[in-house]
Amino acid sequence: MVINNADAKRLVIYFFYDRNGIVDRYVPYFLDDLKKNVSEIFIVCNGKLSEDGKKILKQYGEVLVRENKGFDVWAYKTVLEHYGWERLALYDEVIMMNNTILGPVYPFSETFEKMDRQDVDFWGLTEYFKINGDPFGYSPYGYLPDHIQSHWIACRRSLVSSEDFQKYWQNMPMIENYEQAVGKHESIFTKIFADKGYKCAVSAECEDLRDYSGYPLMMCPKKMLQERRCPIFKKRSFFHMEADYLRNTAGEQTSELFAFLKNETDYDVDLIWEAILRNYHQYDIVKNLNLTYIMPTEKYDRALLEKQMKENKVALVMHLYFEDLLEESYHYVSSMPEDADIYLTTDSEKKQKAIQKVFAKLPCKKLEVRVIQNRGRDVSSLLVGVKDVIMEYDIVCFAHDKKTAQVKPGTIGASFAYKCFENTLSNKAYVANVIDTFVKNPRLGILSPPEPNHSTFFITLGVEWGPNYDVTKALADRLGLTVPMSEDVPPVAPLGTMFWFRPAAMKPLYAQDWEYEDFPPEPNGIDGTLLHAIERIYPFIAQEAGYYPAYGMTDKYAAVEYTNLHYYVREYNRALVKNGVGPFHDEMVAEIDRLGSFSGIMKYKLKKFLKKYLPQGMYAFLKKLWKKWKSRRDYSGIEIKG
Repeated sequence: MVINNADAKRLVIYFFYDRNGIVDRYVPYFLDDLKKNVSEIFIVCNGKLSEDGKKILKQYGEVLVRENKGFDVWAYKTVLEHYGWERLALYDEVIMMNNTILGPVYPFSETFEKMDRQDVDFWGLTEYFKINGDPFGYSPYGYLPDHIQSHWIACRRSLVSSEDFQKYWQNMPMIENYEQAVGKHESIFTKIFADKGYKCAVSAECEDLRDYSGYPLMMCPKKMLQERRCPIFKKRSFFHMEADYLRNTAGEQTSELFAFLKNETDYDVDLIWEAILRNYHQYDIVKNLNLTYIMPTEKYDRALLEKQMKENKVALVMHLYFEDLLEESYHYVSSMPEDADIYLTTDSEKKQKAIQKVFAKLPCKKLEVRVIQNRGRDVSSLLVGVKDVIMEYDIVCFAHDKKTAQVKPGTIGASFAYKCFENTLSNKAYVANVIDTFVKNPRLGILSPPEPNHSTFFITLGVEWGPNYDVTKALADRLGLTVPMSEDVPPVAPLGTMFWFRPAAMKPLYAQDWEYEDFPPEPNGIDGTLLHAIERIYPFIAQEAGYYPAYGMTDKYAAVEYTNLHYYVREYNRALVKNGVGPFHDEMVAEIDRLGSFSGIMKYKLKKFLKKYLPQGMYAFLKKLWKKWKSRRDYSGIEIKG
């Protein structure tokens, strides 16, 4: 069926879901362009919808809010039943789409004009290629066939009016989870109707990419937009599973997409930040967008810095406790621009005088040394000691002198301090480039050095929460934070409590109006306390305020960090591969987890023994037999472990 009528009658069923019922700006931006090309939009929302959200969506058509049940599949089914088949037959096209996609990057008119000329019964924007096997266990074919992705499926009258289409929806089983949504609808819709003789196509053709990627829109989105003029991209690009990305790419795909959108299209990338920061884990966002800034230490634009310092108020807050470290502290404080304000805090008048003596020669716009209570350590310095002035500034650096006396030899703690200071206040060039990074990235809320991962600190990489999750989550609840937080997902936090930040991003924290009495009396440096909770909650505060956290490193320290991490990974690979584990990272992790119990170890050793000494055909037969037996146990509801 070809659509020749410029006034074609099109109905869009737009499925919307947000866990808080909030309609972000990317939705009206999307619908504003879409409505130019269609006759009618019916919006169906699963779960709740805020009053403001309802007002926004009602501008585009009828809005139905239903129980959050059946995913988008049953939302479509509900609306199809609401219209009825007779009424639906009056439309040239019925388009089912959802808010998992953002855009348009190019006007939707391009897509409609292109597809109107094609003799098809249904079409979509993008395609997902065949997967051998059935990862979810719901496909009637035993594999996932080539299929048009369900975020946009346009069905023409020739299909909608058919008995095949109507029976498909009438017999649609209840969808209980994401796996069923894929296995019982998305992955089979195309094949079911193609096998019955209905013709289909996609607007962003990518058959030539079949051997390049099974999922082009996710794994090479820039190529899809730039070379195929695909008008949309997936919201999931920014929080997708790292393991899946790294099985298919080097991890560049999402940051390349973002850079393309920002630099080569008219799409407002601020719509992306608004769409993802409320609802998704900061660690996933940081990893997928590669939000680690590597900044020079030997070069900066002096004229640009002068301009930026005139337009932005910049300050340093630093807590000084150890008199024997004053000269070292002066070295780092002197990295600040001369137009910056400097606030130094300490816990006694004696130390105050010593600080004033050492820092008297410091060139700066303002120097103030404040005496604060010795309660809450450096945390109270920032939250109480300067709370009267902090919101006057646009960009602030926070630091403190540092000794890690509890670990021996002393070089371990000294290297931790070095890592914190060098990636916070290395020198004037680095600080100038940090300020420039904040100015050029208005959604950047907090910039932290990477976590310590040497010597006794090694397990910090992977155990970032330590024993501090519960106390941090309790603080988050107390502060009314709604952004996601999970013990299984690490915080992007300044684990040395030195960082740069935008005070506007910390408003939810300062709204608490902290007092010294809020902090337990000294000594109070152990894990699981309020101080360690605050250390980890900083990036969540920024995220709640609509800003993202990121890591920052000097160009010189990035070389150190890379070679260290390279060494760690190489040593693990060497040991694991030698013992037959691999080759994929996620396989290695899964195998190590399985070996975490005695039964797992014995099972692994038995598997290796059988593989080595049994004939290959016999081993393959036993393995197949085991899988069948295990699947029967799984089906009967008996949990299989290991």
